[in-house]
Amino acid sequence: MTALPPIVPEEERHLFDPRMLEALVCPLSHAALHYDAERQELISRAAHLAYPIRGGIPILIADEARSLD
Repeated sequence: MTALPPIVPEEERHLFDPRMLEALVCPLSHAALHYDAERQELISRAAHLAYPIRGGIPILIADEARSLD
């Protein structure tokens, strides 16, 4: 069982531009991603993964993703 990521401070939540979602897809499933602002993650429901966003940059690497299972 994996631990949940820490809640991101308010000042860091505004670094990611949600308009980027128009161009981004899950690298594994090629499905749309959903933005979780509180956890600063991009969620792939198709792949059951949560990709972290660090410093406003999405890390779309499967080895860096958190499993949603």
